[in-house]
Amino acid sequence: MSTETGGRRVIRNLRWWIGGLLFASTVINYIDRQTLSVLAPHLKVEFNWTNQDFALLVIAFRVAYAVGQSVMGRALDHMGTQRGLLLTVGWYSIAAMATSLATGLKSFMGFRFLLGLGEAANWPGAAKTVAEWFPKHERGWAVALYDSGSAIGGAIAPALVITIYAYAGSWRPAFVITGLLGLVWMVAWKMLYHPPESHPNISDAERAMIVASKRAEGHAETSVKPASWRELIGRRDTWGIIMGRSLTDPVWFFITDWFAIFLVAKGFKIEDTLAGFWIPFLAADFGNFFGGGFSSWLIRRGWDVLAARKAIITVCGIGMTALIPAIYADSLLPIAGLFAISTFCYAAWSTMALSLPGDIFPSRSVATVSGLSGTGAGLGTILSTLLIGWMADKYSFEPVLIAASIIPLIATALVLVLIRSRHAGA
Repeated sequence: MSTETGGRRVIRNLRWWIGGLLFASTVINYIDRQTLSVLAPHLKVEFNWTNQDFALLVIAFRVAYAVGQSVMGRALDHMGTQRGLLLTVGWYSIAAMATSLATGLKSFMGFRFLLGLGEAANWPGAAKTVAEWFPKHERGWAVALYDSGSAIGGAIAPALVITIYAYAGSWRPAFVITGLLGLVWMVAWKMLYHPPESHPNISDAERAMIVASKRAEGHAETSVKPASWRELIGRRDTWGIIMGRSLTDPVWFFITDWFAIFLVAKGFKIEDTLAGFWIPFLAADFGNFFGGGFSSWLIRRGWDVLAARKAIITVCGIGMTALIPAIYADSLLPIAGLFAISTFCYAAWSTMALSLPGDIFPSRSVATVSGLSGTGAGLGTILSTLLIGWMADKYSFEPVLIAASIIPLIATALVLVLIRSRHAGA
């Protein structure tokens, strides 16, 4: 892992250790947020909640998450990555543990709001860190690494939470135990993270590679001040990133927030579906690395960065239509398989969307742009959650699956039209 050079300890391939911590933070982030979704069937019975009541819980999280992405993204660009992520991970870890004190719908909504506000910093912070630490031909892999944590966290959460619930005989310890994970992560982040230009444990060769990559892209930092919101919002490529995520993220959050309830609505017992429950989340994990790896492979072979990203976006936008056949499936494995195709394609699509701010903008503005797109995604998810709760109670999940297959095609078209060139001046 490390060697001694000139009296200091050098960590080989330090950027990938930083990437590993980003992956871990995303895993923990998703375990914390999925705890409620996994326990939802039990909590709905205990508190006599309807699907629309559960939608209010999801929306309380989403409102804070949507607003928090822009606020936290901007704050991270000003205060720096290390301190910003330390503060926000500590915040949402405490909020997750405090959920164990909830006594009804309103208190659950309050704690979910606090959780969403803290968790909002993860993706802008991770995008900023990747832009700071990775050259363009590795950036897709790095984004895939940290974004895959959402699928891993979503896959781990059901087994972990249900095990705690079964062992403790209560849902409250599950929130405490999962919340503690973030506090452990903070110790590792404090010890390891510094900017690459001043990191005491980076090798001279790795530092030179990172600095040279930024200069080659025209992203060498000439100012510590990020571009203004007005300047960024006035650019069409910013809107391409915002609209792309605003229309595709609701598909992912429909699956993460509602998949357990959907399976119950199809006649399955949640305790009997753990194997099937994992499949879409693991498929998403493979999708992250397919998108990041294949786009990096294309770039190494001479493709323009944006052309490589758009190729993945186009193919995977079409692939997300796989939810429509799931309407007609009646057994667990075909349902899980069709959801898996959609999550695989979504994850590859999302990896490209998360890479775009770092491809187009200098690192001093990456978290702001990523945060703006996260706010758009949050607003889109809030609207979709309201509609899903109403539609599931009044009709069924069938119209939801149709919409979740068609809307990503619109998102794909908007990205292709609005993002046409890379600029270096923001």
